[in-house]
Amino acid sequence: YKTETTPAPIKLSSNELPYDLPPDLKGRVSEALKGIPFNRYPDPNSERLKSAVAEFFCVPEESIVLGNGSDELIYYLSIVIGEFEQGVYIPIPTFPMYEIASDVFGRPKTCVPLDSSFDIDLEESIRRVEEEKTVLAYFSYPNNPTGNLFSREKMEALREKGLFTVVDEAYYSYSGDSFVSDALSREDTVILRTLSKIGLASLRVGILIGREEVVREIDKVRLPFNITYPSQVIAEVVLREGRDFLQWAVAEVVKERERLYREMDSMEGVEVFPSRANFLLFRTSLPAKELHSRLVDRGVLVRDMSHLPGLEGCLRVSVGKREENDAFLEALYSVVSSLQ
Repeated sequence: YKTETTPAPIKLSSNELPYDLPPDLKGRVSEALKGIPFNRYPDPNSERLKSAVAEFFCVPEESIVLGNGSDELIYYLSIVIGEFEQGVYIPIPTFPMYEIASDVFGRPKTCVPLDSSFDIDLEESIRRVEEEKTVLAYFSYPNNPTGNLFSREKMEALREKGLFTVVDEAYYSYSGDSFVSDALSREDTVILRTLSKIGLASLRVGILIGREEVVREIDKVRLPFNITYPSQVIAEVVLREGRDFLQWAVAEVVKERERLYREMDSMEGVEVFPSRANFLLFRTSLPAKELHSRLVDRGVLVRDMSHLPGLEGCLRVSVGKREENDAFLEALYSVVSSLQ
């Protein structure tokens, strides 16, 4: 798994919330941290945090497993669902951890390229799933890095082929579209969420939601003390006392996402794709590596996605603060204009 570590004054490469916690909320976090006995292990079940997460996402506590980021939960699912010799369905391009986790456990992969509109190729997917007897499926919803929502009907049609379905809703706050009712009512569906995309990326708190009996089985492979004491304390304070800030910040990002899309869409020589997440995928006629380098020279870091199948020439820009987005637009316009 490759991260983008190129230094730049404006970092729009990792789909983070661009707003840090406000000073008053940080003050409450600091007070809570003073009460931590750093010589003691944390609650192995993160009960207080689990309660706060349940209240925040409006789901029962018994339906939650917490992980050290969603990555850990993807590992658990790759262990628990089916046997290691049974395959994993992954529509590509998508979040690379699904493939990485499958590779770690030696599981065969049914990787099917998306169609020209970045949606699921249902006919080919069904053919491969049936032929390869695949049992587990991962869907990034909205998909990273394309930003779109897959067809719900196509996802459901694939699930009916006997696939245990994992819907990764890391960007749910920006799309508002969810499979949570399915996760709470069916034995073949769970959803993943995270606090990383709404302002708490440094804490590494991932969330799995499913039926109580399904969650109970998945929780059996969870490592003890997987959520640190500081992460438990900080996340609980922010979820309980910072809801207004989080809602405001997400709304600002959505507003800026739409503005950024309009501005990029009006630029000659830029192809930008609609998004329901907190980032935009785009391409120009310039080779992606060169465009990436030229933007860095102008102080703006984005993510080069051109190495992924079907994304030749593409880059991804996270939605930042208004002034950061303006700086990106100015840099992009400057580079593209020089090609005319």
